[in-house]
Amino acid sequence: MKPESLLARARSLDEQALAEIHDQYYPIVYRYVRYRLEDDQVVEDIAADVFLRLLDALSRRTSDIRDLRAWLLGTTANLINDHLRRKYRRPVENIEDFEFLSGLDNPEKSVEINQQQQQVRGALQQLTNDQQQVLSLRFLLECSIEETARVMRKTEGAVKVLQFRAIASLRKFLDDSK
Repeated sequence: MKPESLLARARSLDEQALAEIHDQYYPIVYRYVRYRLEDDQVVEDIAADVFLRLLDALSRRTSDIRDLRAWLLGTTANLINDHLRRKYRRPVENIEDFEFLSGLDNPEKSVEINQQQQQVRGALQQLTNDQQQVLSLRFLLECSIEETARVMRKTEGAVKVLQFRAIASLRKFLDDSK
């Protein structure tokens, strides 16, 4: 079903349309949050909150949702940024981060892979929120430049520049850490 007709049915709070929206877009929203955050519980909470906000916006009937996917991803980005602001105020280390060492067939290879992943995550965390967002939208969710611009509320030119700078910064951070 086309997103426009699905959105029209959802505006009347049609349960089947709402279920279709959830089934179609939840994996995309979840993957986007998971790419930006590591805590599975927080990822699930934010992904669920996106759909609660959609339901709230539709039930108020004053929402101006034109592009459902862009609205969902924009809302997701805002919730992630809110979470990160709160997290930076009170950072916490998880002991579970070291569970990767248990039950591995090749511990040396697993440690090497984990170190590379940590290195990339560390470099990504040094990028600005906008840079992280543009990379996750463009490469994780495979959004077009146009769709990324709608989600981020920027011009297509600004998205291209932001993506170029994000990749250059990421490359510099990774080269410096070698």
